[in-house]
Amino acid sequence: MRRFGCFGLLVAAALALAALTVFRGWIGPGPADKEIEVLVKPGSSLTSAARQLEDAGAIRSAEQFLKFAKLLGGDAPIHSGEYKVEPGMSGRALLAMLQDGKTLQRFVTVPEGMPSILVREKLMAEPLLSGTVAVPAEGSVLPDSYSYQRGETRAAVLKRMQDAMTKTLAELWSERKPGTAVSSPQEAVNLAAIVEKETGVPSERRRVASVYSNRLKMGMRLQADPTVIYPITKGKPLGRRILKSELAADNGYNTYARAGLPAGPIANPGRDSIAAVLDPEQTRYVYFVADGKGGHVFAETLDQHNANVRKWYAIRRDRGEM
Repeated sequence: MRRFGCFGLLVAAALALAALTVFRGWIGPGPADKEIEVLVKPGSSLTSAARQLEDAGAIRSAEQFLKFAKLLGGDAPIHSGEYKVEPGMSGRALLAMLQDGKTLQRFVTVPEGMPSILVREKLMAEPLLSGTVAVPAEGSVLPDSYSYQRGETRAAVLKRMQDAMTKTLAELWSERKPGTAVSSPQEAVNLAAIVEKETGVPSERRRVASVYSNRLKMGMRLQADPTVIYPITKGKPLGRRILKSELAADNGYNTYARAGLPAGPIANPGRDSIAAVLDPEQTRYVYFVADGKGGHVFAETLDQHNANVRKWYAIRRDRGEM
């Protein structure tokens, strides 16, 4: 009986040790005491990923991790990418993260109306991207937030931005309303870029688009200030008032100097501005001016517009701006 009792104790001790080993090496808290970023390169095996995790301090032993993964982790493949290991993350949770491909998401954001010269600057300023890119064609980038991984090329991210614009423009062009003032997808981008620059109020986009659409159909000059500024700064802020000589400059973009659309886009318009020019409000407006509250007031006749301008000047005088 005593011998049997000793054997039972040994078995119990062995089971307890095995349970402790499983807890410590697989389901219990891991050794990471802070967030750790680990990059699993394309084509990496679980063995190589385990070594990276051990080197980074995310697991205690690659050998032990692999044994538990084989016994308890299933046979689903792992995914490449950059992963964020949380403090104390268990081996089991780590394997699940690798198998699910829950990579660390990094984003670069292009706001609506950003000119291409600033898109390039934004891409070049991301320190975790590699390579270089030239300034993309104006109007070729769809404003949005784009995910990327550490070490990815800037060219690859830019291509996603441009592919998104190509796809979006094709979709919106196919849904355009009859009688729109533009005759091609490129003209839609040209006009949408002006709308994007002229109003930051989402609810106004289709109304502003109606003003410029009406002017195009009537042969009136668009007289959009941003088209005067673009040839001077390539879309960056001017930082001063527009000069009379600049208003008269006939450079292909200045819509004060000639009727019709500018030679090309003056920014990268967002989806909503493109949609607005392809389905503008049905109005007879051909003028608009700031209302002093962040939006605009619209007019059908020059007399109405001049009255609105006088009100705007009075607001500016009251503010000490004139």
